[in-house]
Amino acid sequence: MIKIFIGGVGHKVLGLLAEAGGLWQLARASLKRLLVGPFHSDPVRIRSTIFLMVKAGYDSLPLAALIALLTGMIMALQSAQQLTEVGAIGLMPNLVAASIIRELAPLLTAIIVAGRYGSAVAAELGTMKVSQEIDALTVMGLDTISFLVVPRILALIISLPCLVLFADFVGISGGLIIAVGVLNLGANGYMQSTFDTLGMEDLAMGLVKAFVFAVIIALVSCQQGLKTRGGAEQVGQATTISVVHSIVLIIAADLFVTAIFYLKG
Repeated sequence: MIKIFIGGVGHKVLGLLAEAGGLWQLARASLKRLLVGPFHSDPVRIRSTIFLMVKAGYDSLPLAALIALLTGMIMALQSAQQLTEVGAIGLMPNLVAASIIRELAPLLTAIIVAGRYGSAVAAELGTMKVSQEIDALTVMGLDTISFLVVPRILALIISLPCLVLFADFVGISGGLIIAVGVLNLGANGYMQSTFDTLGMEDLAMGLVKAFVFAVIIALVSCQQGLKTRGGAEQVGQATTISVVHSIVLIIAADLFVTAIFYLKG
């Protein structure tokens, strides 16, 4: 029994190491194509990148806005309840703004994009893999990384930080709605307190997280799609795995980036 348990754990660890190695190789190959490719007759596919930015960013705006608005309103209500008990309701705008910009907007937006767009990328590439379309591209002399992976990485790197900035604004607006409509606080005072609290470091933390999350989502979804074997069932499994792995790595990276900024401060 113990041997079976140890063997199972060892198998899982080896699988995780293999996944990490595959992600590293894909990241290195993509960076090489991005930096060196344009000097070797392999330019970045600008039109495809813009099209993918629309799918990853613009099409995600309504859902990201709704989640950010509700999150800001929830944070305002929850913090107001606790702060009122200690007579510090004036600190509510500070708490809401800091929570939204530093943590909630980047994290929740990334999870939304991982579930909505990352799964679509894994399913699309997985379908191309099992239907041998990727093999056909290779036979035609097209580089798979440059043609399929690099545009998707660039699209997320550009669109996710923009989505996070939009979510920051909407989340703070949600807190403002509760402050003015429910708690009878002044709008001018709320916004002044928000601006006094936030600094460039808070904004930088959110954008750094957005950049890291974008790289994680793109690499994981592309890797899972490209390694798909079999048929439709395996495509579904790759899609599910890409979302789960992306969310786990996003949360781990969130902790890592937060710790860096905390130790720096």
